[in-house]
Amino acid sequence: MLAELAVILLVTSVCKGLPFYNGFYYEHILNNKTNNGNGEVIHFNGVRLVVNTLDDPLFGYRGGNATLPCTFHYEPKLNSTRKYRVKWSKLHKDNTKERDVLVAIGLRHRSFGEYKGRVHLIQKMPNEVSLVITDLRLEDYGNYKCEVIDGLEDESGIVELELRGVVFPYQPHGGRYQLNFHDAKKACEDQDAMMASFEQLFKAWEEGLDWCNAGWLMDGTVQYPITLPREPCGGKEMPPGVRSYGERHKHLHRYDAFCFSSALKGKVYYLEHPEKLTFAEAKAACQDDGAQIAKVGQLFAAWKFIDLDRCDAGWLDDGSLRYPIAFPRPNCGPPEPGVRNFGFPTRHMKFGVYCYKMS
Repeated sequence: MLAELAVILLVTSVCKGLPFYNGFYYEHILNNKTNNGNGEVIHFNGVRLVVNTLDDPLFGYRGGNATLPCTFHYEPKLNSTRKYRVKWSKLHKDNTKERDVLVAIGLRHRSFGEYKGRVHLIQKMPNEVSLVITDLRLEDYGNYKCEVIDGLEDESGIVELELRGVVFPYQPHGGRYQLNFHDAKKACEDQDAMMASFEQLFKAWEEGLDWCNAGWLMDGTVQYPITLPREPCGGKEMPPGVRSYGERHKHLHRYDAFCFSSALKGKVYYLEHPEKLTFAEAKAACQDDGAQIAKVGQLFAAWKFIDLDRCDAGWLDDGSLRYPIAFPRPNCGPPEPGVRNFGFPTRHMKFGVYCYKMS
């Protein structure tokens, strides 16, 4: 009994005061001092840890994989191998930490939250601590910090991950300006999308998006993109650009939404059916075909990434009627490519339907 108590006290005394983070004790990897064999402690001076990451954004697609490069070295170069720990974290726009992604010490590592089972380190060369994210999700875009700590130094670098995608304006069945911020966020998610960021909207504007209705963005601001200035949209004298109403009250104020979608894991197609269908019949017909009725974000993604082109209006999941045109031609809407929108007809009317089938 006394021997067991002695062991418990010894373990407690050893662990007391040790740095602890997400289940890891770090005392055994502190390298800021060493013993020369004579009981004297030698401190390292003038050694600098340098972390290297990409300067340019890294691009990926939903469902794909992305490797966020990160390496480190010492100046001046050290002859001996040093122990270190690595921490990857996701950042807010202002580069403050949003959430932990992965922590690693040697061969031990731990991932967190929605990253569990989707991230790991890749170390193909000495001092490489790159992060691999598999099965990319819409919310994975943003800035990631690669932090290397060895007790001597704590240095980090930032990698920006962007997703290739498409931004689209969204109005619900009730019409224009019906959504507060929280409603807008849910409306995008319901259509297999997420609320767009300002950066995503700005890029869409650079690619030609022109929309005169203001919509919510992820940062809580309300904005809209104009490529062709005109009176109802800020005036003819205003230069082209993304117009901003600034931040609005997330519960009280109501606008449209700008949503963002990326590549699909499945296929969107127009269902060849002998008859036109009501909305209820359209949903059932897709199910009978081993699919489900397509969502708005899925139709936009198919139009954007695989040039889905069909001059037939069809039902979508939200009850709207739309069709995608990648190659404009007479009798198929305006001269620009896009997803044509016929609004929300009464659901007993009969049209075609767009279905979505997982690969």
